[in-house]
Amino acid sequence: MSIFDSLLPILFLIVLGMLLRWTQLVSSDVIAGIKKLIVSLILPSVLFTVFLDMEMKIAYLGLWLLVALICLGLYGLGLLFGKWLAPHHPWFPFLFTGFEYGMLGVSLFGGAYGMEAVGYIAIVDLPHELFIWFVFAPMLIVRRDGRSNPSTILKMFAASPVTLALSAGLVLNALGLAEIVKTAPVFSSFYATLKLLTVMVVPLILLVVGYGIKVQREGLGDVVRLVTLRYGLVVPAALLLNHIVIDGWLGLGAGFQAAFFILLILPPPFIIPLFMQKAREEEMAFVSNSLAVSTVISLICFSLYVIINPIV
Repeated sequence: MSIFDSLLPILFLIVLGMLLRWTQLVSSDVIAGIKKLIVSLILPSVLFTVFLDMEMKIAYLGLWLLVALICLGLYGLGLLFGKWLAPHHPWFPFLFTGFEYGMLGVSLFGGAYGMEAVGYIAIVDLPHELFIWFVFAPMLIVRRDGRSNPSTILKMFAASPVTLALSAGLVLNALGLAEIVKTAPVFSSFYATLKLLTVMVVPLILLVVGYGIKVQREGLGDVVRLVTLRYGLVVPAALLLNHIVIDGWLGLGAGFQAAFFILLILPPPFIIPLFMQKAREEEMAFVSNSLAVSTVISLICFSLYVIINPIV
């Protein structure tokens, strides 16, 4: 099977999602329902099974530290560059860090390398998830309300099906109960059901992503500057750190290198608009445009990487 046999279906699904919006064959309400299904059931199924099956290694600690430092470093750079380049865009720093792992990373990586390889990007993403919940989300609330309530963040974390599934998989794995879950009566049937659900993640997410890609011309100049700066820093850094740290110092193979690169070229988190109820209309347009353009650039970077690195 050639690389195009795995790459082109991903791109076709995204284009199909765009066609569904242009033709109005599917309404935005239906897409909202599919998003809810993905976040509440399908993505949690993927993460639970991946972390239940994950093999723990000491080398992952260095990898997790590196990803955490990148997330924090990009946020710091976003604050710095935002004050300098875009003082009229207070949400600029949030578009400079964080990666849309759930609604894009899993489907792209699984579509290109197979769902059996998703464990690579799930492992790489773990510190990023902690960053999103305990740094990124609180700062979004501070930006919106002027203050942050720790109990609100903890409730959001505890109520999220994604984090609950991820945590459950990790805990059962750490307790040595993974084989029981996969082989014991009833539990094995539950595990098999979750594995069936994981098959749905790639087509549904890619259709939703394609449906949501909509670039507006107004204010596009500021968006292009932001996206150029972000990807101009992140892409070379991802390639360099892959060579020096992931491969060299940590000795992790091609699967982790692909996962690290693909995570870092993902667009900013799609949750940002959910915290912008009090934002100006122009700022909402800036953020929406930035997410759309970043998604397009991410897909281009992803396609080039997979063409050069077709297997892991």
